This record gives sequence, structure tokens and C-alpha cells, in this order.
Amino acid sequence: MSVSDQPFAVSSLFQLSIGTYELGSFTACDGLGCSMEVEERVEGGSNDRAWHLPTRLRYSNVVLSRPLTRQTTLIWGWIQAQMLEPVRLPGQLAALGPDRRPLVRWLLDDVLPVRWNGPSFDVDQSRAARETLEIAHGGFIEIMV
Repeated sequence: MSVSDQPFAVSSLFQLSIGTYELGSFTACDGLGCSMEVEERVEGGSNDRAWHLPTRLRYSNVVLSRPLTRQTTLIWGWIQAQMLEPVRLPGQLAALGPDRRPLVRWLLDDVLPVRWNGPSFDVDQSRAARETLEIAHGGFIEIMV
């Protein structure tokens, strides 16, 4: 196995920036992906198969979460700016290794906030308060290793 074929180490953090907004580090990332929509066509006289034709690529929303820190104000600043003037900005999501250096970077097109959920506080549970940010994007501009 060559060096370029080696699997990556497990990431420890995900760093997110949207345009000039540095939104900090997250401990969990879900939904980074896409799916091809296909249209099924049958050919007259050919009853043993159907053709699957690609129509469009759809990108799923990305959901990031982390324990509540002072970085939550960075998210709120970005969301407030979007409420005043919605602007689709490019974004960058980087998976960081244990040494905090980027393993992989995804450059995202046309990023918009979809949902932010603040923490639920319960004194009977001894777990960290967490926040969640969901973003929509228009596709991958580039993936860098």
C-alpha cells in the first residue's frame, strides 16, 4: 500500500468557516454527502431491463455539534447577518487530526444556515450542554487532502 493509499487517522475536530466568518471547532459532523437522482426509462421491445438516467445531484444538509462554549457567539453573529441580508457564501469544513492539522478539507458552495439548536439544561444529568448547527450548501467546489 502506497503512502497515498493509507487510511486517515480518526479526526478529532471539525473546523468551519463561512466566507469571512470563522465559526470555530465542532466535535461531531453528520450529513456530509450527496446523492444522484435517476430517472428510470424503459425501452420498447426490451422487457428485461430499464435504463437509469442521471438527472441531478442533490447535497444533504450538514449537521455539526459541539459542547457549548463561547464560540456560540460566532454562530449567532453569522446567523444575525444572514437575517439582515441573506448572502450565499462559500464555506470550508476541515477534518482535523489529533495534532490539529487538517486531514481533509471540503470547500462548499452557497452555504446558508438552516437551523441552530441551543443546549437543553437539566441539573439531573451530568453531561455537557451541546449546541447544533445545520447548514445547507449548493455542492462541493473542491475536496483537498
